[in-house]
Amino acid sequence: MVIDATYEGGNAGNAGDDPISKLLGTSNQGGFRHLGNFKNPNLCVLFSSMDDSEWPDEIDYLEGLFTYYGDNKKPGQELHDTKKKGNLILSSAFEKLKINKRNEICPFFIFTKAQKGRSVIFRGLAVPGAKNLNHSEDLVAIWKKSKDRFLNYKSIFTILDIPNISRKWLIDLKEGRNNSLHEPPTFSKWKKTSTYTPLIAEEISLLKSTEQQTPKDRFGKKIIDCIYKFFNETAGKDAKDFEKCAVEIANMIDGVISCDRTKPWKDGGRDAIGKYRIGTLNSYTEVEFGLEAKCYKLNNACGVKETSRLISRIKHRQFGIFITTSYIAKQAYEEILEDQHPILILSAIDIVEITIKKLGLSNDDEKESIKKLKDWLLQF
Repeated sequence: MVIDATYEGGNAGNAGDDPISKLLGTSNQGGFRHLGNFKNPNLCVLFSSMDDSEWPDEIDYLEGLFTYYGDNKKPGQELHDTKKKGNLILSSAFEKLKINKRNEICPFFIFTKAQKGRSVIFRGLAVPGAKNLNHSEDLVAIWKKSKDRFLNYKSIFTILDIPNISRKWLIDLKEGRNNSLHEPPTFSKWKKTSTYTPLIAEEISLLKSTEQQTPKDRFGKKIIDCIYKFFNETAGKDAKDFEKCAVEIANMIDGVISCDRTKPWKDGGRDAIGKYRIGTLNSYTEVEFGLEAKCYKLNNACGVKETSRLISRIKHRQFGIFITTSYIAKQAYEEILEDQHPILILSAIDIVEITIKKLGLSNDDEKESIKKLKDWLLQF
């Protein structure tokens, strides 16, 4: 198998189209797919569609890290009592990591969904943990709320710098040979010495497309539509009221210690100003920022005219935050990147992620979540 190669699925229209089961001998469905006993599997696949805004699995290409959420995604069962035993696999692997039994940890193969049918993309061989994380940070049980509260895991893996996986090693894994002669040296080194060698890839371009700035799923689009309609179709509400909402969204960002609206006649071209803290509790510095907010329809881009207003008014040693319910047009985005303007862009997809996380919204109970969102908007 080769990093970032696409493995095409069949066209029968059923689970048998899945290519992962044919590559690795696992089951053909689910996020967790292990081979062998789940308590001590020969290998494990972590599969993600990468489009679940409530459980945002993520690949950090610059650090070589993979964030993956467990499989207890609905209330009504204990953290480890899941059908695919995914959370038990996570718990066991990270516990072995903690007590230095890395030789007993199986390799984890990362796959993500491709655009076409059941096709998948191989993202790499991963191991639990990371070199700069302690054991209280790499596997964390987090609370979520749908109708009721429940726990699920958030795990962090390192994708190792292994460009391809040999067929001979895969055959050995399927047959239960743990210390194969065909095992990749980088994986062997990690097992013996706990040396993490992440696959690091620098971004060629930080330019985000329209699709990358807007929500893909129906629930995310409904959140943005609800916010837009509240400030554009509710009697007595207008764009200035959205500025209040944007300030509150900014205050939800980790690291922001304050953000307040400016006076209309003293705003200096900014809708709000705030402070962001960099450092630790014992050693830190505070950086000022200006904020600009635009409440546009999801398909109505913010262009150079909108972004230049904030850019031109950022003072020395300040940065800007541009918040919009839509997205930044290509030309405006390119100008920000090419001229290295210190602007943080929070587009529609970011607003969805922040509100889901901070307000406890869930697509498992969409009606109740939209009501909760509307109740939250009433304060503005």
